[in-house]
Amino acid sequence: MTTGPSALAHLRHELRTPLNHIIGYTELLLEDAGPDGPLASDLRHLLDDARAVLSIVNERLAPGGKDAETVDVTALGRAVIDPVTRIVNGTRKIGEGAEALGARDLLPDLARIADAAERLTRLLGPAASGVPPSPREAGPGATEAGRVPRGVILVVDDDQGNRDLLARRLVREGFIAHAAADGQAALELLGHQPSPPIELVLLDVMMPGLDGYEVLRRLKGDATLRELPVLMISALDEVGSVVRCIELGAEDYLPKPFDPVLLRARIGACLEKKHLRDQEARQARELAEWNHTLEQRVAEQVGQVERLGRLKRFFSPQLAELIVAGGATDPLKSHRVEVTVVFLDLRGFTAFAETADPEEVMGILREYHAEMGRLILEHEGTLERFTGDGMMVFFNDPVPVPNAPELAVRMALAMRERARQLDVGWRKRGHDLGMGIGIAQGYATIGAIGFEGRLDYGAIGTVTNLAARLCGEASATEILVSQRVAGAVEGLVSLETMGPLTLKGFARPVPAFRVLGLKTP
Repeated sequence: MTTGPSALAHLRHELRTPLNHIIGYTELLLEDAGPDGPLASDLRHLLDDARAVLSIVNERLAPGGKDAETVDVTALGRAVIDPVTRIVNGTRKIGEGAEALGARDLLPDLARIADAAERLTRLLGPAASGVPPSPREAGPGATEAGRVPRGVILVVDDDQGNRDLLARRLVREGFIAHAAADGQAALELLGHQPSPPIELVLLDVMMPGLDGYEVLRRLKGDATLRELPVLMISALDEVGSVVRCIELGAEDYLPKPFDPVLLRARIGACLEKKHLRDQEARQARELAEWNHTLEQRVAEQVGQVERLGRLKRFFSPQLAELIVAGGATDPLKSHRVEVTVVFLDLRGFTAFAETADPEEVMGILREYHAEMGRLILEHEGTLERFTGDGMMVFFNDPVPVPNAPELAVRMALAMRERARQLDVGWRKRGHDLGMGIGIAQGYATIGAIGFEGRLDYGAIGTVTNLAARLCGEASATEILVSQRVAGAVEGLVSLETMGPLTLKGFARPVPAFRVLGLKTP
């Protein structure tokens, strides 16, 4: 009989399938029986005969082999009749031995071997008949109890014996095995991924309906499944079939009957590559998430820097950072609070500014502002504004303090002392400038004042007017305080009563006190 390459490949596939079953199940039985078990010797003879038949089939039917052009199946049957007969008889003998030993758990696999042997003899010519039991398919998701699974694998093969054999081999190797009888069933199972998800597909090439090529093409065309590795397993050993599978995206190709060691190595390599790809994808996602988070953090930090810059115009750097970090309420929001207000300015500054050069005026102001600003920060005061030589400072906002009047008076005393030192240098240059200070305590409404693009921090209330008026009444080096402030610090400093003062904007005279200095212990 003359045959073409396609028919030859089909014949090889048909003959190798039962041989694959015989070899595979025998290897499983040998592993169960152990090398020195009572049935081990007969099982090894059975395995040797099956491999001998496979060798003859490969030699005669391989492309370019002696029967590649004209295949005489009857002659091929005669060439393998002796080992095939020994397989049939040996299987029966081993079954009887298993019965005698009470090893009935071996009988199902022996029945599968007998079934495969009869199928082989039918393909090669007349053979003894037998009624083998139907092969049993491994249940989906099967794995040996008590073992941590090494991976999850889907076996796709239209031959039930192939599915059972391969699934059992995988379970024995420590994998979770799922099975699908055809390409459509495989696609449906992968479309509704089980848990844990399938990590590798072992896919037969020759199947009715959707063959392995079409299943592979659809998998690689699905964005959710294209990264799933596929290992093709088939009795077809033609180079063209191998190339086609690789071009379609298969990870590897393994011919039937498969060698368990080679199968284990190929599966391990496929899963290792998948795990590496999964790790790369996971790292890419994490990097994208980190980049997104970083962008958000940068935007937040830019906003904080801008806000910090605005706050530092009014508060000490430490206080501004505390506010931005959430350690204090936002002072730019309008709110009402009790504060102690300190107002200071230079006596004789107006006359000085009218006669001195602008550069000299600015030099005096820079020196004065620098020294007073340092003392404001040291005493944790809040600078409300500069008005030329005038400065307004208050305590107890935005961070509450339990002793605002005391802090204000201590700062005023330190300012008076530093102003006296500055005045010595100013007098040497011919400038008569002395500083006066007024301090009051009361409620004020505080927050941002202005419009979008130009905001200032301000306090509005009678207390600010009172501090400014007391400052206006104070002479050089004099500190005047309101009655409430005097009552709060009378244990700290020596005070002198000024008597009620008539101040602009106040209907009645206002009691005032002069601060002389700290009391000695």
